[in-house]
Amino acid sequence: MKRLFPAAVLLVAATAASGADFSAADVPGIGVRQPGKIVIRNRGNTITAWRFFGNIHEALLTLHSVRTVRTTPYGSVLFDSSARLASPMPAQVSSMIEEAARTHGVDPRLVAAVASRESAWDPKAVSAAGACGIMQLMPATARFLGLADIFDPRVNIFAGTHYLRTLLDTFHGDLDLALAAYNAGPGAVQKYNGVPPYRETQQYVKIVRASYERALRGTSG
Repeated sequence: MKRLFPAAVLLVAATAASGADFSAADVPGIGVRQPGKIVIRNRGNTITAWRFFGNIHEALLTLHSVRTVRTTPYGSVLFDSSARLASPMPAQVSSMIEEAARTHGVDPRLVAAVASRESAWDPKAVSAAGACGIMQLMPATARFLGLADIFDPRVNIFAGTHYLRTLLDTFHGDLDLALAAYNAGPGAVQKYNGVPPYRETQQYVKIVRASYERALRGTSG
């Protein structure tokens, strides 16, 4: 039970971030009044773990989540994975981006806009900060995603697209916040409760967003 408890907290914490009202007691097969049973309940921004002994319970741990970042959903087009790419890029890269976008449910035109800004399609690109490949993944992110070869174009694109989708889900479809998190990290977005006041990040969000919106209109330049 002690080994399972931290994992359960993390699971419910993730649910709390999405604004859901969830309790481990709601999971089928879990009885609340079983002796020694630990139950975790989320109410708004507070998560409490209880231990039940018959009709008696004690609070083991209470967590209060950080402030919720205000989000502005961009629209369902962000998740239009059936779109086709028309912007100029190597054909092989275009094919891999469309496949990755279909797999992870992201608009390939957004993935292409990110990749263009990140590396200009260079699979061997390495930034001054150490980000690698077409999607400019940090080695730590690559390890987290379980990548064997960060410079493999297909692996890199699929992992970057997966990460981008995760950020879009985390920030409830807010394009600016997801792009800011891709550039500066989700922690920075949480810290500043919005796009961080970094000139590089603010320019990044502006440029990638403009590129994506041009692609949506079917224009270039």
